Amino acid sequence: MERKERVSPHDDPDVQLMLRFQKGDMEAFQQLFNKFSPSVVNFAFRFVGSRERAEELAQEVFLQVYRSKERYEPKAKFSTWLFKIANNHCLNEVRKGEYRVSHESLDSSLDREGDERERDLPDTNPRKGDDILAAKQAAYRIQQILRRLPESQRSALMLSRLEGMSYQEVAEVLGTTEKAVKSLVFRATHSLREGLREFLESHEDL
Repeated sequence: MERKERVSPHDDPDVQLMLRFQKGDMEAFQQLFNKFSPSVVNFAFRFVGSRERAEELAQEVFLQVYRSKERYEPKAKFSTWLFKIANNHCLNEVRKGEYRVSHESLDSSLDREGDERERDLPDTNPRKGDDILAAKQAAYRIQQILRRLPESQRSALMLSRLEGMSYQEVAEVLGTTEKAVKSLVFRATHSLREGLREFLESHEDL
């Protein structure tokens, strides 16, 4: 079997931006923030269920990036290093036990998104309202399942499926092996599929 040659972190353009920032280039830091902050917010949202708190966590993550510039060493892709910081912040937030996401906050978020879609498009389809409700219920169900997953499974699933990281990169973020990551993703995917089965069966005849 042909062995894959490991790509040097220095070949990562985002690493180059971080190295420029390390030398005092604030525009490079702004580029990194603009590129990655939406993904970090979405990642954090899957942990805390509050868009406002997720945005605050993203700010904290990039503040740590800012403060870490002097000791930064390009040992991995920038995104791998960044999401290791983000994952640690999210786990610390969840483990503190001081911040709890209520079902109401999740419902409100989904309701606002649904209301915005309804304002954007006139209702010319009598089934559209039912479709929107079903989509909102499915999104809420997925969020519930994700939040019930063990933390390692949740992180592995989101990093691999939502952020598109390789198993090797996810392993670097989580401090584990590629084999362990594959197992985590498999179990998380199975739990997600099983959790959605009842919902899908209840809506298939609607």
